[in-house]
Amino acid sequence: MESRVTFKLVGSKSRQVSTSSFMRFAEISYDSPEYRMECELRQSVLRAPLGLDLYVEDLTPERHQQHFGLFLADGNLAACVIATAIFKAEVKIRQMAVRPDLQGQGLGKFLLTQLQQTLTANGVRHLSLHARSNVAGFYQTLGFTQTGDEFTEVGIPHVKMQKFIEVA
Repeated sequence: MESRVTFKLVGSKSRQVSTSSFMRFAEISYDSPEYRMECELRQSVLRAPLGLDLYVEDLTPERHQQHFGLFLADGNLAACVIATAIFKAEVKIRQMAVRPDLQGQGLGKFLLTQLQQTLTANGVRHLSLHARSNVAGFYQTLGFTQTGDEFTEVGIPHVKMQKFIEVA
């Protein structure tokens, strides 16, 4: 599935895109060039800052998961996220990352909104995720609620969160 929108970026310190950039939300195929871009983004944003290496992990289970990205007009990946089916109507969201130079401009919110619309159209009614504790507030603004105590994952504090989707 692919959505095309015009997205205005504002207030970037090191703006690498124009203020009226064309964004494309699309599913990413496992082991494609876009998947390799996704892995690079996840490594730089989520793993390397913790001293971890995504590439030493066994990524083969990801071939059965849905990968999504938000692409700039030039084809570069701005943000990514993975959706893992738990049950037919339940998905776990994982490994969400936004390029550091584009953070704080609404791309994460836009990515999750597009993801939720896509998943809802396919019958998903329950989303869950493990949020880093320092960004749990971001997910709360999108309707997620915390469902347990803080725990440690990949060496840092996380909380489990969920969202039930009502369809009119």
